[in-house]
Amino acid sequence: MKAFNILVATAILTLIAPVWAESDTTTETAQAETVLLYVDINGDDAEKLADLMNGVGLKKAEAIVSYREENGAFTAVEDLLMVPGIGPATLEKNRAIIRLSEVN
Repeated sequence: MKAFNILVATAILTLIAPVWAESDTTTETAQAETVLLYVDINGDDAEKLADLMNGVGLKKAEAIVSYREENGAFTAVEDLLMVPGIGPATLEKNRAIIRLSEVN
């Protein structure tokens, strides 16, 4: 009886092992497929800014572009705080995705 129980347990583990291996591969694949998106506040248009920035709709994105056109390129991420409608909370929500291209 004891040998039978060991045989059944071994058979169950043998059947379950491929499922465990498959779930590990799926997790690795999902991690490898992560795509990071960035916004360039000195070069992107209002539509892209609105699409990618959290808490920024088309009106705020247009304000960012308008400010940039009137005052020149942003030199620091914190310069966004000078744009009407962009406050510290919005800046912090988006800080990780904001990039500054050099504009000549």
